[in-house]
Amino acid sequence: MKIFTEKEAEDFLEKEQFNVIERIYIEKENELKDAIKKISFPLVMKISGQEIIHKNKLGGVVKNIKDYTAVLNVFNKFKKIEHVQGIIIQKQIKGKEFLLGVKKTLEFGHVIAFGAGGIHTEKLKDVAFRVYPFNKKETRKMIREVNSSKDLDEKSLRIVEKNILKLCRLTKKYPRIKELDINPLIQGRIVDARIVWV
Repeated sequence: MKIFTEKEAEDFLEKEQFNVIERIYIEKENELKDAIKKISFPLVMKISGQEIIHKNKLGGVVKNIKDYTAVLNVFNKFKKIEHVQGIIIQKQIKGKEFLLGVKKTLEFGHVIAFGAGGIHTEKLKDVAFRVYPFNKKETRKMIREVNSSKDLDEKSLRIVEKNILKLCRLTKKYPRIKELDINPLIQGRIVDARIVWV
């Protein structure tokens, strides 16, 4: 079993033609200023490391950072967290947050998940599942089962649909994917991802 860090997962998904949020991975303080010029405020900073799975639980995600002093403070705080190898500086965007996922099961093979995303995913339990493979019509039905997607306009629905179908193709191409979590997907862009391989 191999676990991809967020950086590895997002780089992999980007290569597979998914739309991933603008981000820069850094390890040293002297890389901060260049990173900020490319990303621009407001931004998000996150810890990254091979042994880090739940960033939020470690206090390893800070949003809405608006100036260099705050960046420096967060950088120094993050560097004290155990197992941190690097830091991701990311563009901050707003919008409805969705979850996309894949889980390989003994019973059904690959199961695709779509639902309400963000930090309250587990509490909300607003998620629909389908056993892969399934078609475009079934994808639309799956989206409609999720309460959080009820008020989406047609353009937003198509973006979500496109991402689910892309995830299906990815699962076919890489059957060794054991778990894949995209959470959140905002405005069709991947903001955070994790992949576990068999």
